[in-house]
Amino acid sequence: MTEIKQIRSQLLSSPIFLISLIFLAILLILTLLAPIIPIDPNAVDVSNMSKPPSLQHIFGTDEIGRDYFIRVLHGGRVSLLVGLLAMITATMIGTIVGLISGYFGGIVDNILMRCVDILSAIPWLILVIVLSVFLKPGLTTVIIVIGGFSWMRIARLIRAETLSAKEREYVIYAQFLGENWVSTIGKHILPSVLPTLIVAASTSISSAIMTESALSFLGMGIQQPMASWGSLLQNAQSSLQKSPYMAIVPGVCVVLTIYAFNNIGDMIKSIIQREEV
Repeated sequence: MTEIKQIRSQLLSSPIFLISLIFLAILLILTLLAPIIPIDPNAVDVSNMSKPPSLQHIFGTDEIGRDYFIRVLHGGRVSLLVGLLAMITATMIGTIVGLISGYFGGIVDNILMRCVDILSAIPWLILVIVLSVFLKPGLTTVIIVIGGFSWMRIARLIRAETLSAKEREYVIYAQFLGENWVSTIGKHILPSVLPTLIVAASTSISSAIMTESALSFLGMGIQQPMASWGSLLQNAQSSLQKSPYMAIVPGVCVVLTIYAFNNIGDMIKSIIQREEV
């Protein structure tokens, strides 16, 4: 009940958090309902090519007459799916590396942190180009690339929290009783780092969505006929002067979604800081 009251007071104290929650809820509902909307996102209509927004087509049509509203909704499904799965992948890898590195320290910590430093120093675009040689561009590749190479920041955060948590009395006592390291990490250290992990995970979703949009915009992400907000932006390049809405609509969706997720992360962080005080 206390946590619910804190969330309620946080939402009331800053309406921007409430607006962000409402926006994400509406977006999630629309994207989930997209498959049951009786409009084919890939249906070509040459008689309605590049039509501006109207009552018949809320967001207009693209260069081959496809309804842009349904394309944006299906693109949102893909972008949110990539953000969620990439976040889960990055969070799992970063948490495991951070916990092991912080708990054992010494040579294990040095080896793992040097690997993190090396991966962090390589520009992600170079990694994507190299991987694109071996992996076919598409949804699975995008999730692997983003999730597999965006865990380093989470690993550093979890390592720092683990270094602090393992010095607490109850952890030292558990080690004194002979509890194995898996049990000690799972029962005592992981709950201590969980608040930091939740904040990092919430912000990593927005980073994953932005990265997916950039990859698809560069033609290395989601491929036609599947749509994502990034691929819609990439496809809109050739129609900017004639149909600017084709770039404005998915661009605004990307910006607002990233902004909303960042606000949610800030709200969670402020609630955690209140509890610590």
